[in-house]
Amino acid sequence: MSDFLVLAGLVLVVLAGSALPAAVEAALLSVNPLRVHDMVARSVPGALKLQSLKNRLGRSLAVLVISSNVFQIFGSLMLGGVAAAVFQRHALGKSTLTAFNFGLTLVVILVGEIMPKALGTRMAASLSLMSAPAIILLTRLCTPLILPLEQVMPAITEESELTTDEEEIRLLARLGSQKGQIEADEAAMIAKVFQLNDLTARDLMLPRVSAPSLSGAARLDDLRDTLLSSDSPWWVVLGQEVDEVLGVASRDNLLTALVQGRGQATVASLSEPVDYVPEMIRADRLLTGFRRRNDSVRVVVDEFGAFVGIVGADAVLAVLAGWWRPRRP
Repeated sequence: MSDFLVLAGLVLVVLAGSALPAAVEAALLSVNPLRVHDMVARSVPGALKLQSLKNRLGRSLAVLVISSNVFQIFGSLMLGGVAAAVFQRHALGKSTLTAFNFGLTLVVILVGEIMPKALGTRMAASLSLMSAPAIILLTRLCTPLILPLEQVMPAITEESELTTDEEEIRLLARLGSQKGQIEADEAAMIAKVFQLNDLTARDLMLPRVSAPSLSGAARLDDLRDTLLSSDSPWWVVLGQEVDEVLGVASRDNLLTALVQGRGQATVASLSEPVDYVPEMIRADRLLTGFRRRNDSVRVVVDEFGAFVGIVGADAVLAVLAGWWRPRRP
């Protein structure tokens, strides 16, 4: 009876030695690099070691595959020999040995491969963190075996870099929306953020022919009706020369001056300095400029410095909100 207990114990050792590397391998492959990066930023214990393993994933997988196959191949051969001796000692026929080998193969596949990998995939983050120190130690012990393999297969030594691009982020946002992890409007907003890089001030500006403008020499009393009937928040103050922009004037400031009885003041005296932007500046850079100073509009000029339109922060925000529509040619 003790022979069968020894055989059963050896079976458990082979299964455990095969299952553990399989589970850890699946966990390392499944854990999201972005999540590992976040855990490192939050100083989660073991995250730095896990990140080093992910950066040299080829070497880590080589160690795990070697460990798993040592138990699966060598262990199975050893068990076959031990089982043959035990069955012969107890006068069991060859059919019993055949059944044992068949059953052992099935159990190794199920318990030593399929189930551990499914479990490792489900518990990827926690299992990877727990096993990282052991894998690093095992890698150091297996260095004499791994170094020759790296010379033959350079792919093992390649380092993985955490990279992404716009298309991948769009896809992740879309998948997150479909799975209910993020709201649909949030996914749409993410896509619109990347659209800013494809638009310029020329696409978003109010053209010169439509831009509200006032003569710098005009007095507020003469513009009373115009200011009261218009809803334009900003006006471009023009001089007498072609393309001469004296400044920009806020409708609120002009109306405040009227209420205060300063009707004889000229528009130029109440204007603010002009911020010029080229018409080909990208919308994302334009938004950054408004973030530094959001109390004004920008006067858009062409390559020759000529006034071609105005653009405000509301035009850029309209893209993010989904209100902006391209102008028809």
